[in-house]
Amino acid sequence: MSLTSLRAGVIGTGFIAPVHIEALRRLGVQVTAVCGSTARARATAEKWAIPQVFGDYDYKAMLASPNVDVVHITSPNKVHVEQALAALAAGKHVVCEKPLGMDTAETARVVKQAAKAKTVLAVNYNCRFFPAVLQMRAAVQRGDLGRIIHVHGHFFQDWLLKETDYNWRLLASEGGKLRAVGDIGTHWIDAASFILGARVESVFATLETFYKRRKRPRGEVATFAKVDPKTMVSYNVDTEDFASVLLRYDNGVHANVAISQVAAGRKCSLALGIYGTEGSMRWDLEQPNEILVGRRDEPNQILQRGTAGFQEDVAHFTDYPGGHPEGFPDSHKMHLRAVYEHIASGRKTPLLFATAADGHHEVKICEAVLKSATGKKWVTVSH
Repeated sequence: MSLTSLRAGVIGTGFIAPVHIEALRRLGVQVTAVCGSTARARATAEKWAIPQVFGDYDYKAMLASPNVDVVHITSPNKVHVEQALAALAAGKHVVCEKPLGMDTAETARVVKQAAKAKTVLAVNYNCRFFPAVLQMRAAVQRGDLGRIIHVHGHFFQDWLLKETDYNWRLLASEGGKLRAVGDIGTHWIDAASFILGARVESVFATLETFYKRRKRPRGEVATFAKVDPKTMVSYNVDTEDFASVLLRYDNGVHANVAISQVAAGRKCSLALGIYGTEGSMRWDLEQPNEILVGRRDEPNQILQRGTAGFQEDVAHFTDYPGGHPEGFPDSHKMHLRAVYEHIASGRKTPLLFATAADGHHEVKICEAVLKSATGKKWVTVSH
């Protein structure tokens, strides 16, 4: 089976849906259906020349379509599990946006059904597929940095810096009890875990809500949309603006990460530093094509994607030569390349993408973070 023979249907029409659609088109995958509110689904279909439209969020009708092989779930968090279970039951492959679900009771159901299914389920932790992350993972596996001592980093954004900034993710009822940690912090944790080849064993966390009250529009708005403050109403905030998390991994490595959605000037800064007995590697998503390599007794280096020392290990997941930047859209393209090749090969390619079990584990970490912040103590991540 080839990638071009597979057909995708997308549930959702928000910020991330076109990212999936564009990445699929770049891979040559057919996007045959879109599902959402009737008006937005039609507008999305017209913009991207998608032949089938399923309005009124009638995803069950889309799942019954013989023209869809892979279902992409890009809808709000609270419906991920419901839609993933239905897609698996319909015999479809699934690519689900993170988080996999709102709590582990929900996500455990997906893990159980995915294990019995003959189809593939992937969770979109796309940061695994930045070439720099793959390069750092290969370096750790080879022992280039010696024994890993600790990991340090942050994920900072500023899109919710003002009290008038609004998105459904601010509401615990819509996105989950953790917002900054659940929305972007899990990307950092998954990327670090992927590089280390290890799982988080325990956490110690603090959560802070700077804006106890914010203002919101009377209706829903698209992610990153701007609204006239004069038309807004005040509400109580029940999710965190920023957090600090200590993590212990099951291989003995210690990590600390700061997470914020109110960090002025930071648009999408996922920064990772891996420190070992023989050297270190540092990377920031805002400069995605460079890795800083640190040594104590040798000159430090800047590795550039597509050049010596930063190409052999990532050849299949980078398409352009050095000096031709690859960034956020390319990470989604490469993630979907890995998923669709796994499907097309009958599961014979390496399992690099996040599975249902990985998505379930990330939700476990979130629950441990919340418990830690409430109890002000170290909490073990449940097995």
